[in-house]
Amino acid sequence: MAQDRPTASELFAAIIDFLREEATPALDRADPRLGFQMRVAVNSLGILEREGRLGPDADARERSRLIALLGRDGALAELNAALAAELRAGRRDERDAALMAHLEATIADKIAIANPKWK
Repeated sequence: MAQDRPTASELFAAIIDFLREEATPALDRADPRLGFQMRVAVNSLGILEREGRLGPDADARERSRLIALLGRDGALAELNAALAAELRAGRRDERDAALMAHLEATIADKIAIANPKWK
């Protein structure tokens, strides 16, 4: 059950800020290797926070696009497997505008979670 305040996103942000602003510089001075590992951990926490906040809506959009593209209902994993089977069988390719639009939208959602600063 969700708590009122702080929200999960707020807790993640507070932890990330502390680790980035306080712990990482101290580790960089003491052991640069640990400082690098801390930056990796901080980035991973950011991905987890965005996954929790943005992932459900991204999955719902992807599933809706797949239903329209494939003309059938199913769970996201099943629909992705069906699309992969169609691609392997050569029934769809890059000339399919609907497929390409779906892939571009899916990639954009994934990048927004994995690395929102990437353009």
